[in-house]
Amino acid sequence: MNWLVAEKKRDIPGRRWLSIVLRSLHLLGIAGLAGGYLYGLPLVQWSSWLWLATLSGGLMVVKEIYVDGIWLLQLRGQVIVLKLVLLACAHLWWPTPQAWVYCSVVLASGLIAHAPGKVRYYSLWYRCLLNREAWQVIQHHKQG
Repeated sequence: MNWLVAEKKRDIPGRRWLSIVLRSLHLLGIAGLAGGYLYGLPLVQWSSWLWLATLSGGLMVVKEIYVDGIWLLQLRGQVIVLKLVLLACAHLWWPTPQAWVYCSVVLASGLIAHAPGKVRYYSLWYRCLLNREAWQVIQHHKQG
């Protein structure tokens, strides 16, 4: 996994504002999706919201992985992957949007976004609080 995690975090000019704009657009898209998922509206009425949520969410993921790929190994990244799997499975198994899936994804998002750092930065993969220092210790032990 050394290819995933750079020696130090990469910077993106304007990263804070980029995050704020992408998160705001994502929330707007998620709000627009509510009609489709919760009230069974025809896809044509909410497909643009789906695209907005998907595109902004995808860009947020790419940004996080670029800045520090360790994000994927932490619970905050792992929950995003779980949400995507849940949404993909729901799409494959049911022809119409399921409110319980939508609500589960929104709840998972809120819980992980507002959880304490010791929860968000925990790694199910390594079973520890995974920050840069812990990552370097793990890599050192693998090499030695």
